[in-house]
Amino acid sequence: MSTSPLSNARAARLAVAERLDALRRGAGISGLELAELCGWHKSKSSRIANGRTVPSDADVRARCAACGAEDQAADIIAASRTAESMYAQWTDIHRDGMRHVHRRTVPLYQRTRGFRVYASTVVPGMVQTGPYAAGLLGSIAAFQGTPNDVEQAVAARLSRSRVLTEGDHRFALVLEEAALYHAVADDEAMVGQLRHLLAVMARPNVSLGVIPFRRRRTVWPLEAFYAFDESLVAVETLTAEINITAPGEIRTYLRAFSELAKLAVHGDGARALVTTAVNAVG
Repeated sequence: MSTSPLSNARAARLAVAERLDALRRGAGISGLELAELCGWHKSKSSRIANGRTVPSDADVRARCAACGAEDQAADIIAASRTAESMYAQWTDIHRDGMRHVHRRTVPLYQRTRGFRVYASTVVPGMVQTGPYAAGLLGSIAAFQGTPNDVEQAVAARLSRSRVLTEGDHRFALVLEEAALYHAVADDEAMVGQLRHLLAVMARPNVSLGVIPFRRRRTVWPLEAFYAFDESLVAVETLTAEINITAPGEIRTYLRAFSELAKLAVHGDGARALVTTAVNAVG
């Protein structure tokens, strides 16, 4: 991909900053005068203008009022919120624990008809078992240094995953074979997870493919991403979740998913790889 989602998120933030600074220039006032009108230290005004500080809703309203452009505040606030939702650090998302993000995304899961998920390192969340999820989420909380609410987070994740068996939802899942072996939980939990995958594969609304270790690559391994219909792609990096809504970028991810799915084996071939992993772990 020619442009990274992170760079686009930063570009969106800078676009908001430029709109705010254009109001200042249009009003014919200096940065120092603007700071005085808003009751801010001059450094705060400069940081917002340069895109280094994300303005709060109140900040946007204050700047617009100082520039005589109150009528533009609502639009700029909406643009700022959109820019911020594109890139969210995990430590911020999980500041009060992990259960909240699972509960908050339930409506998204419920309204999505078609899920396309590429998982390069771990089993996708909607097909995780409780013990597997507990091992994974426990390690995430420990690494991030965020509150350990693993028990509640696992319950919330499993509740959100009811879309697998309830409603009219379709799931196309592509896993790297490595995801079957990464020991994010103890052996008993890993075996249980892999056997659950075998059961999930039998569902008529689920297509599950596995890309073998030795498959000749036409698309290199990517970070995990979740596509929700054609409206949103969520990319999971080490430090953040990047939410992509730009149609062109979404099309690129869906094209990548299509190519990755071609590399995967499905049906009996996928079951054979999962069964081999069960035997290796067990």
